[in-house]
Amino acid sequence: MAAASAAVRMLPDGGADDEERWLAEGIAGVQQNAFYMHRALDSNNLKDALKYSAQMLSELRTSRLSPHKYYELYMRAFDEMRKLEMFFREETRRGSCSVVDLYELVQHAGNVLPRLYLLCTVGSVYIKSKEAPAKDVLKDLVEMCRGIQHPLRGLFLRSYLSQISRDKLPDIGSEYEGDAESINDAVEFVLQNFIEMNKLWVRMQHQGAVREKEKRGKERNELRDLVGKNLHVLSQIEGVDLDMYKETVLPRILEQVVNCKDDLAQFYLMDCIIQVFPDEYHLQTLETLLSAFPQLQPSVDIKTVLSQLMDRLSNYAASSPEVLPEFLQVEAFAKFSNAIGKVIEAQPDMPVVGAVTLYVSLLTFTLRVHPDRLDYVDQVLGACVKKLSGKAKLEDSRATKQIVALLSAPLEKYSNIVTALELSNYPRVMDYLDNATTKVMAVVIIQSIMKNTTCISTSDKIEALFDLIKGLIKDMDGAQDDELDEEDFKEEQNSVARLIHMLHNDDHEEMLKILCTVQKHILLGGPKRLTFTAPSLVFSALKLVRRLQGQDGDVTGEDMPATPKKIFQILHQTIEALSCVPSPELALRLYLQCAEAANDCDLEPVAYEFFTQAFILYEEEIADSKAQITAIHLIIGTLQRMNIFGVENRDTLTHKTTGYSAKLLKKPDQCRAVYACSHLFWTDDQDGIMDGERVLLCLKRALRIANAAQQMANATRGSSGSVTLFIEILNKYLYFFEKGIPQITNTVIQDLIELIRTEKQSDNTVADPSTEAFFSSTLRYIEFQKQKGGSIGEKYEQIKTSS
Repeated sequence: MAAASAAVRMLPDGGADDEERWLAEGIAGVQQNAFYMHRALDSNNLKDALKYSAQMLSELRTSRLSPHKYYELYMRAFDEMRKLEMFFREETRRGSCSVVDLYELVQHAGNVLPRLYLLCTVGSVYIKSKEAPAKDVLKDLVEMCRGIQHPLRGLFLRSYLSQISRDKLPDIGSEYEGDAESINDAVEFVLQNFIEMNKLWVRMQHQGAVREKEKRGKERNELRDLVGKNLHVLSQIEGVDLDMYKETVLPRILEQVVNCKDDLAQFYLMDCIIQVFPDEYHLQTLETLLSAFPQLQPSVDIKTVLSQLMDRLSNYAASSPEVLPEFLQVEAFAKFSNAIGKVIEAQPDMPVVGAVTLYVSLLTFTLRVHPDRLDYVDQVLGACVKKLSGKAKLEDSRATKQIVALLSAPLEKYSNIVTALELSNYPRVMDYLDNATTKVMAVVIIQSIMKNTTCISTSDKIEALFDLIKGLIKDMDGAQDDELDEEDFKEEQNSVARLIHMLHNDDHEEMLKILCTVQKHILLGGPKRLTFTAPSLVFSALKLVRRLQGQDGDVTGEDMPATPKKIFQILHQTIEALSCVPSPELALRLYLQCAEAANDCDLEPVAYEFFTQAFILYEEEIADSKAQITAIHLIIGTLQRMNIFGVENRDTLTHKTTGYSAKLLKKPDQCRAVYACSHLFWTDDQDGIMDGERVLLCLKRALRIANAAQQMANATRGSSGSVTLFIEILNKYLYFFEKGIPQITNTVIQDLIELIRTEKQSDNTVADPSTEAFFSSTLRYIEFQKQKGGSIGEKYEQIKTSS
């Protein structure tokens, strides 16, 4: 049977089907020999039990199985060995055979692999019996296991040794403790087993054909936990205190990690060290641990391991604030910063994304452990700038993403862009982003300001802020206009506009400086951006004007104090730039807003100038008829509220306004604009204008235009259309009638009512339900006022509404 198994082991390499067949044959061999072994155990036949157990273990000598399949076979044999161990323990307890004799007896097994498995099994019983010091037996076993140098078979053998011995180590508090030196022996045993297992694991990579290197790498990856379990065992030994870890355990492990020169082993084992040993140990041995990183192979993913170490320690600091002084004591930041610098220096070919990722982790560590040390944060950013120096703008999307993470971290931590503005290297890092990502980062900054309602209150800080968000407020070098998505552009500029409203200072002079700074930047932004940003600046400036109402001065010079005149100069320049975009409708609205503010500040020349500019825009730039209608009504509404103009200036402006109203393209639009002008000649304010004659002139002119509109409709369409305009004019008459204008009499109103009725009954008039309802509602209002009585009711008494 053993010969047959040996024949199977000598078959040439095959495919997956062959491997399944070999595994099945191996399992069958294990089961068959296990059957005979059990029968021998049941009859207390030690000799046959050893014979069949050795034959069963011989199945593990195969070299044909992959690690995954070999593990299946190993577990079958492992289960049987536990039963054999129990038999050995029972035999020695009964005195049928001394454990020393048994230990000698199993060494006569024919093949070395079965012999060593049996030795480990009996060794476990030997230690349990306490007939010999545990340290001596363990030392003997770990040395004898050197007899298997085949990587796969040796790994599983040593894994079996580790498994059966982990609860029998001479540790503090253990029943196998022994003398004071025993703890060193326990550590030495685990370390030696780990070192030998790692050597076997690494050797696997260099066996077989070169073309199968990738396959071997995957197979090795499946076996890594066998090696890593040793480090876990070490971390569980009670006697391994900080001193022993620092003096013995860590240096020995790191020596093996560095010397094996295998990227897979180095990455995995460094990760294991970080995961299995306590955070306190890492903090106290930071320099030793970090010194190993620059010595690792260039292909090792150091950034991931280092990042995990920093994450663990920052979590440790966050969960236990009382340990923060220890971080300062061991100079953790300086050591991490120095180690990262050495790693980057030792790996000149490291991609930019790798280096930036390391700095992101270091910055995250710094913000969590030393949030009050802005100098540390700036130092990290400065190191990143140094790494990026000499390189063009980043094109690697992964590196760009990491830079954004680096720049976003301080914003998230401090929730205050003002803190980030104090970091001198912050804008220098941003300079390496491409244009698109610069915009993304600028939007992130603005969103942070909005979310935290951060108030930026000095011109210097605003200058620094606008330098950070320059991707949004001006065209970047090399930016392509056709690459710009219109919706994205609008959203970006709207965010800048919202930002301008967040800029505030209660000190008037400083607020004026802020406005000047904002103006300087937005005027450089080009015409396309002005339509979004200029209105925000204008209204922010008007807020300051209203705070300064009543103040004035003719002070000149560079350091002009904050006065309304000075602010109106800024506003004039800004709107003038906007009118050149061109965006005349928006510019006209803003001129009118400024005119109203100047009116409130009693600055007649300034208000007149703003109206003049509005009229110039109307005349020269606004050609669309609908835009003209909107503009003329805005002008009328604004002028009606003005109370600062003298007679001459007001006459000039009202004359211009009524003239423009009568020149609109469509007659109905002319009519409505003209009767709206009537409000310019009668205001209810104290000292307001009350010119009944000119009110009546406007209303009569509106009637003539309405009549002309009727005639024109009759000539072109054969019907005179609706009488809505007449009804609208009637309502204006009623408004001024109630105001007590002597020129508007009940006779005039009665004549207008009769005119409307006549027009309605005309054959040429088109019936319109809405017009009928409008007229009926107007007549009901007159009746309501009659019934209401009082002075107004008396006026309406002589007006007849029934036909």
